[in-house]
Parts: sequence; structure tokens; C-alpha cells
Amino acid sequence: MQILDGKLVSAAIKAQLAEKVTELKALGKKVPHLAAILVGNNPASETYVASKVKSCAEIGYHSTLLRFDEKISEKHLLDNITLLNENADIDGILVQLPLPKHINEEVVINTIDPSKDVDGFHPVNVGKMVSGLPAFIPATPYGIMLMLEHYNVPTKGKHAVVIGRSHIVGTPISILLSRNSNPGNCTVTLTHSHTHNLKELCLQADIIVAAIGRPNFVTADMVKEGAVIVDVGINRIEDATRKSGFRLVGDVNFDEVAGKCSYITPVPGGVGPMTIAALLKNTYHAAVGQKGNMN
Repeated sequence: MQILDGKLVSAAIKAQLAEKVTELKALGKKVPHLAAILVGNNPASETYVASKVKSCAEIGYHSTLLRFDEKISEKHLLDNITLLNENADIDGILVQLPLPKHINEEVVINTIDPSKDVDGFHPVNVGKMVSGLPAFIPATPYGIMLMLEHYNVPTKGKHAVVIGRSHIVGTPISILLSRNSNPGNCTVTLTHSHTHNLKELCLQADIIVAAIGRPNFVTADMVKEGAVIVDVGINRIEDATRKSGFRLVGDVNFDEVAGKCSYITPVPGGVGPMTIAALLKNTYHAAVGQKGNMN
């Protein structure tokens, strides 16, 4: 069994991007600039945005963090996104989700200029991804593909079972894994909460991508020997032995499943760091006009 170490791969990608930033500076060219919008003070969102801003600084990107009160009107938020769209110095825009209930997330995403949509959620980018055209790919699925590529995980002809059909992870990773590419060329089964024979399907899987948001959902009796496990889940569960009172676990029961796998991602330290690395790559592509470059 080999650990798919997201921290290691993410560090390698950041190092490559830092070199490219140095080259841009040497040539007198523009340095990538990411703008992040944070509405309210959701603790998880605060952590995610802080990590993204810190990562930008580490590799030499410019970043701008716009913070708004959770009572901000939808119109005021949309007006600020429009200003970022029109600002030629801003290459990438991300709006940290979730947003307060009075703000329509779909309207917000649709307002972002598709050429600056480094989260890859705009319908234009989603449509291009489905069509196999150059597009910004959602950061978590893109990060998973980069990780599989880094470790040369065999995917051609494999049966991949994706658990969860969200537009952020499940649906896009199912499309990417089925593409005629490397990684890719999988036969993909996309499962969800209404799938009756989930255990049976998982036992057929050469690759399982767990993105259902339920702690320790995938257990050893659902996994065949030698399977590849990609755990997208980040769940807080109570743990009285920890100072914080909780610990993070994935959607996969790691202790049970690890012994049966050929490869597995840990939580934390697996897919999470890769999401940020992929976002940074998307921002670089936006800055230099290489949208959709998967290399």
C-alpha cells in the first residue's frame, strides 16, 4: 500500500509555479493575481481562504482578499464581482462557498467572468469541460487528476466508482476519469444516495473516489484487494483526547481500508492540499492565457 501524499505533490507543484513566477518577473511580465471574496466569518471558510492567500504569497503571486459582512446584499456582492471582472490586474476570482442563505450562489457564480473563474464552476467552463474543450476545471477534481498523474497510478481500462454527484467534485471527476487521456480512460460508475447496490458496485471498483460527506462511510467490506482509494471527505468528529475536542476524518474508514489498498489518500494531507495546488495552477493559466492546460 502506498500513501498518495497530497502535501508532497502540492509542494512540488508550488515549487514549479514559483519558478515560473520568477521567470515572468525576469521577463518583466505580469505576476498572477488572485482575488478571493469571503462573506461572513464561517470558521472553515476562514481557514480555507487563509490557506489560499498564504499559498499565493509563498510562490510569489499577488492576492487580494475582500471581506464582507454576512448581511451584505446580493446586489452589493455582485457589484463587487463586476468590478473585479473589469479590473485588468486581477487574473483569477474565487468566491468562498457557502454563502449566506439570502444570496443565490448560482447567480454569484454566473456573474464571475468565465476567463477569471479559477474555481471552474461557471456554466461556460463546465460546458467546455464536458465537451473536452480547454476550460478551467474545478480545483478538487483537477487536483485529484494531478495526484494520480504524479504517482503514475494506472487508470486505463479500470473501473472507477465515484460516490457522490456534486457539481464541485463527483460529477466533474467522473467526466475527467472517463476522458481519452492519461490519467483517464476509465469506465466510470457515478453513484449517489439513491444507489441501491452501492456495496456491490464498490466491490467491483479498481478505483473509488469517495465524495459523499459522511465520516468513515466506506468500510473494508466495500473494498476489493488492491483498489485505489481517493478520499475527498473532510469531516469533523468529536474526540475528547484532542485539545480542540474534535478530529478530522474522511469519507473512508482509513484504518480499516488501508490494508486492502494499492494506493490511498490520507485525511488530512491528501486531496485538500491538491485542491489549493490546482487552484494556483488555474490562476497561472488565467494569467498567461493557457486556460485548460493540464500540464
